[in-house]
Formats: sequence, structure tokens, C-alpha cells
Amino acid sequence: MLPRVPPRWTKVIDQTRCIGCHACTTACKSENHVPLSVTRTYVKAVEIGRFPQARRVFQVTRCNQCASAPCVTACPTSAMFKRPDGIVDFDTRSCVGCKACIAACPYDAIFINPENRTAEKCNFCAHRIDMGLEPACVVVCPTGALIVGDVGDPSSSVGAIISREPVTVRRPEMETQPQVFYKGAHPATLDPLAAGRPAGGLFMWSEQQPGPQMVVSGHVPLTNNSAAALLAYDVPHRVPWDWRVSLYTWTKSIAAGTYLVAAPLVLVGALDSGNSLWQWGAPISALLFLVLTGALLIADLEHPERFYLIFTRAQWGSWLVRGAFLITGYAAILTLHLAAPLIGSAQLRQALIAPGIPLALMTAVYTAYLFNQARARALWQNTLLPAHLAMQALVAGAAVLALASVWLAPAVVLLLLRIMAGAAGLHVLLIWGEAMVRHQTAHRRFATREMVAGRYAAYFWAGMAAMTVGVLAPWLGVALAALPLLGLMAYEHAYVQAGQVTPLA
Repeated sequence: MLPRVPPRWTKVIDQTRCIGCHACTTACKSENHVPLSVTRTYVKAVEIGRFPQARRVFQVTRCNQCASAPCVTACPTSAMFKRPDGIVDFDTRSCVGCKACIAACPYDAIFINPENRTAEKCNFCAHRIDMGLEPACVVVCPTGALIVGDVGDPSSSVGAIISREPVTVRRPEMETQPQVFYKGAHPATLDPLAAGRPAGGLFMWSEQQPGPQMVVSGHVPLTNNSAAALLAYDVPHRVPWDWRVSLYTWTKSIAAGTYLVAAPLVLVGALDSGNSLWQWGAPISALLFLVLTGALLIADLEHPERFYLIFTRAQWGSWLVRGAFLITGYAAILTLHLAAPLIGSAQLRQALIAPGIPLALMTAVYTAYLFNQARARALWQNTLLPAHLAMQALVAGAAVLALASVWLAPAVVLLLLRIMAGAAGLHVLLIWGEAMVRHQTAHRRFATREMVAGRYAAYFWAGMAAMTVGVLAPWLGVALAALPLLGLMAYEHAYVQAGQVTPLA
């Protein structure tokens, strides 16, 4: 007897039948107890054409139940998981509220429930599917625009539509293999940047303004509101990661950079191994900022009391998990370094350099791979991002050590300033070169424009100016070492936030 093959649940949304009644939205809220201010599904509306020949088209927006789901890979505790039948479901009991799944989703389909502070989304009403019932949205749709079924069943209606009729998916270039197919959807509804925003942010039934933390779909029309495609109704949302994640990248750069700069100087003899800067200054600075880094990461969790689940329920595909263990390993090296006199081993500090340098380097750059798991965040899909983060660590580490060496090791102040200036100069050139080129995708251009000339421009240019002036520190004095530190903080905020404001739905 052949083993039973589990179903592969798929949904077809026939936009030629959708009338924009929002019955699916209200049924979903009722069935799944979705609070106000968030939705598992909603109907986006776009005005096509110009008066008097204009019409309104719709797109039902929800989780795409990806076969290759980025949210599942990014989730550190497997709170987002894929069932054998293909449904991407979630477990609120193991969610720490890190928002990595939200950042990773290319469709802006995941949200934090304001009542229980855990990540949620459409899950095909899995509890109804398990009882042999259709999802609530399918049941209430008055025109039969929503169709769910087993795509592996040749007799199912979804299988017939997908195999015989023209259908499309959202963001196929993301290679997530969505299992929600659209029939007859207008391209202006599928592309979140295709339609223009109405003047003054005056949408149907609402007013939406793209504030510092808000994501609003569409682009700003270059002429006026007679654009051929204009948003009529959409649902805005906040970026998942706020200033705490921006600040975490800065504190982590200092924590990694102080050891990353000091240890090689000891190896080449430029810094005496008996000097207080190496024995106490560098490791204490690194450990202090590493503790601050951990505190920021835990504070950013919606459920900080569950942070231990990242270690006890570790899902090793997540770079948030890998980063947590890298930070823990690096902290152990710094602790042993400081404990060497208590242990009575004079050679321990030297022996720790071999594992310490690679751990410090990986602590500095792992965020590049964490950001890379957010596939649709175009600004973060940068093969040079590890180099950027390594350079930032050198700038931050050399600056902090230069300031500390005024009292602890005056002989190496100038050398540290030169390292800081060189790293800051290279970093500014890298940023300038990448920001000013013509980017290939609309999403990359949108995010770069927001960083360089939009809502985060003040942070970006302040950071660039401070780092550029800091390059002159070897000639103008150690006091300028503080400027690159402040410049990095401002630039990191602009970079992290601008990477999240491109609309994906």
C-alpha cells in the first residue's frame, strides 16, 4: 500500500471577481480574533487611468505561504514553521518577538499582535483546514474570488486554474516560491511602487503620512495626481526594527573593534603586552559595550523575558541565533582575558589572541548575514556589507583606544589615530561610491533616496561629515577621535532605518 501523500494547500485569488467589499478582512478578524490596527489580510485598491476613463482595481494582500519561506529561516526559535502540508504557521508560545520574520518577509505580511506581542500572519485558517473546513475568507467571499485547495490533487479547482490559466505571483524575483496565485491582477496592484501616492497622503477612508517610522506604499508622483495609477486604499505599518537595532550595530562595532585593533598591535610588537591598555583598557571597553549590545538586543524583543529560548530552542538557520552564540563566545574570551591574573597564567592572554581575533571579527560582521536574510530589503543585499562592518569596527575600535591611550599608552596614540583615519577614509569612500551610483532596481533606488535625500538624510550627511573630519585627527589632535564615533552612530541609524522603509505590499 502506497504511503499517503500530504496535501499541498494552495490559494488562487481571482482578482477579476473581487469587488473590494473587504468581507475577507472582517471574516478573518472575527475568526482569528485579530485586534484593531493590524490585519492578516486586507484589500488594496488602486485607481487606473485618467478621468473620465478611470476604474478601480483590487488586490487581496496576505501571507503568500512560500515554499521557501524566508520567515522560517530567519526565526531564531522556530516559532515560524512550515507544516508538512505546506502551510507556514506560527507558535505564539515560542515567539520572542525579535521581528526577524517581519524583516525577512518580502510581502509585509507579518505583524506583531498588539495584545500578546507575538508575530502573526495569515495561516490559511489552519485550525479550520484541519477540521475539513475552508478558511473563513473563502467561505464569506460573495463572488467566489478566493479559492483554496490541494494543488497536488488533479481534480481540485486550484490545480486546474494554475495549470491551465494565466496566473502570477507577487515578487517572483525573490525566489520564495509563493503558493498564493493571482488571476487577472493588475500589475499596478502587485508592484508596491507602481502606483503613486495621493497628494497630502489622503487615501480613501484614511490619511497616511510617511513619517520616520512608517511605511506607506506607492511612490510620490513627479507631476500631479492625474497619474495613470494612483493608490486609493492601503494599510501602512511601522518598520520592524527601531533605533535600538541602529544603536546595537554601533555598540557592537566598538565591542568588536577594540580587541580587533589592540590584539594585532600586540602581536606585531607595536603595543607592549604588559601595557595597561592591553591588559585592562581594551578588554574592559570591549566587554562593557558587548554587555550594552546584549542589553539592546534583549530590550528590542517584544518578549524580553523569553530571550533564553534563542539558546534553548536554537534554530541554526537563523543568523540571529548564530550571532547570539558568537557574542557569547567572544564575551567568554574577554572574560578570560580579564581573569588571567586571577588564574595565575601569564601566557593566557597571548594564547587567547588566536581564537579572540576571529571571534571579534565575526562579532563585527555577522549582522551583514542577518540583514541578508531579509531578502526584500534591497539596501541590505550588498556583498560588500561584511567589509563595511569590519571597517566600522576598525574605526570605532581605534577611536576608543586612541581616547583611552592618552592616559594608558601615550606612545601609541598617533598610531591609533592613523588606523582610525585610514579606516574612516576608506569607509567614507565605500559609502560614497555605493550611494551615488545608479542602482539597478527601483527598490534599491527608493531606499537609497530615503537615506541620502529623504527622511534620514540629516543623519546620513551628519555621519559622513563627522567621519570625514575625523580623518584629519592624526594632524589636528586626539580630540577629533570622538567625531568618527558620533558619525558612525548617525550613519548606522540612517542605513538601518532606510533599509526598512521601502514598501513591500
